Amino acid sequence: MKTVLIIAGSDPGAGAGLQQDLKVTTLLGVYGLTVVTAITVQNSQGVTAVHPVAPEVVAAQLDAVLNDFPVAAIKVGMLATPEIVHTVAERLKGLGGIPLVLDPVLAAGGGFPLLTADGIARLTEELFPLTYLLTPNAPEASQLAGIEIQTPADLEEAARRLQSLGPRWILAKGGHLPGEPVDVLTDGINAYHMPGVRLAAPNHHGGGCLLASAAAAGLAQGLSMPEAVNRARDLTAQALKYGLDLGRGTGPVNPYAPFARELARPEVLTALQTAAARLEKGGIEPLIPEVMSNLGYATAYPEGPQDVAAFPGRLCCGPRGLLIPAPPAFGASRHISAVILTAMAIHPDLRSAMNVKFFEGLDELALSLHLRTASFERAAEPPEVKAQEGGTLAWGVASVLNPNEPPPDLIYDRGEIGKEPMIRILGPTPMSVAEKALALKNALLAGGRL
Repeated sequence: MKTVLIIAGSDPGAGAGLQQDLKVTTLLGVYGLTVVTAITVQNSQGVTAVHPVAPEVVAAQLDAVLNDFPVAAIKVGMLATPEIVHTVAERLKGLGGIPLVLDPVLAAGGGFPLLTADGIARLTEELFPLTYLLTPNAPEASQLAGIEIQTPADLEEAARRLQSLGPRWILAKGGHLPGEPVDVLTDGINAYHMPGVRLAAPNHHGGGCLLASAAAAGLAQGLSMPEAVNRARDLTAQALKYGLDLGRGTGPVNPYAPFARELARPEVLTALQTAAARLEKGGIEPLIPEVMSNLGYATAYPEGPQDVAAFPGRLCCGPRGLLIPAPPAFGASRHISAVILTAMAIHPDLRSAMNVKFFEGLDELALSLHLRTASFERAAEPPEVKAQEGGTLAWGVASVLNPNEPPPDLIYDRGEIGKEPMIRILGPTPMSVAEKALALKNALLAGGRL
C-alpha cells in the first residue's frame, strides 16, 4: 500500500484538516501518515481559536515518520506560523522525487486568519520551490499572486504567476468566481481550463482539504498529474453534492458518497429479489394494473436512472400467480426511476417505489391502515412538462412532496385519456413497499372488494 504524509492542523469536527485527509486517503486506498501542526478550536459555525504545535514538536513528528516509513507523496495543509513553515520546509528539502501537494491554507471559510503575513512570505519563499502541485482557491490565488481575480482568464494569469515562483503545477480553483465554476491547471507552459457544474452545496466544509489529499493519493499511486487532478475533482464534486447536514452551521463534505453508491449495488438487487418473492407469496396479483407493475430500488446517493434497479419486463400476472420475467437490473425502468429519483431529491430516505392498480375509496382505506396519501391531477400538468418524455411522473410526485412535512406512503392519480389510473407506493426499502402493497390487497379482500 502506498503512503501519503499528511502535514496539517486538527479539526475537532473532522470536516477539514488531517481528519478529512485521513478519510480521503483511506477511501482511495492509500495509507495516511500524520504530522499535526496545530490544534484548532472550531465546529460547523466557525473557528474560535488556533493553538500551534511547537516547531520542535513538529520537527520531531516529521523525523519519527520519515525515519521509519516509506513516503510516496506528501500533502501539506495548515501550517499556522512562520516558524512551522520554516521547520517543515527544512525537513522536506532533502526528499527530492516525492511529489508534494500544498494546499495554501491562509484563512478559514469564515475569515479567521490561519497564517500571518510573515508566514505567507515564508510559504512562497521556502515551500513553493519544493511543491509539485499547489491548489489555491480564487481568493488564495488572488492574495498570493497579488492580482484581482474576476474571471477564468484572471485565474489563469494568477496561476501562471504562482507557477513562476517555484511550484511545478498549479491547480487554481474557480468555485468562488461568478457563473459556472472553472478550474485552471497549468505547468507554466500549457493551461487547461476545467469546467464544472455550480452546485447548491450548503455543506462544503473541508472541500479544499479533500481535493488536495485526493490529488496526493493519486500521485502516490502513480497517476499522472491530469489523472490525479481529474479524479480528485470528481470526488470533490460528489462530496460537495452530497454534503452532510451535520452541526448548526456549515456541514462537512461527504467523500463517502460515491463509495456508498457502489457498495450498495449488490444489496439493492438482493433486496428487490427478496421483496418480489414476498409479493409473489402474498398474492399481489389483484393489484397488478393493465400496464403491469414494477418495483424499484435506488442505491444511496443515486446519480441517475443507472443507479435505480427494477425488473426488466415488469411484474405481471401469469397463470400461476405473479410472473417475474427477469431478475432485477439497474436502469431497467425509466418510469419507476423517475418516481424514486424525484422523491429522493426531497426525501432522501424514499429509495423504493412500486406502481399498483388504483381503486376508489383509497383515502379512507389508507387512513384505516395508517398510511398517508397524496394525489395529483394530470390535467393540471403544464404543457411544457407534458411535452417532455417521462416528465409527468417527476412533475406529479414533486408537486405533492414537501421537505418540511412527512412524505406520503401513496401517491395516486386518476389518469386521463390513454393513461390508466395508478397508485405509486413509496418507502425506504423494497420490503417496506411490498408490505404496504400487501396491506392494501388484504384490506380490499377483507372488505369484499376483490
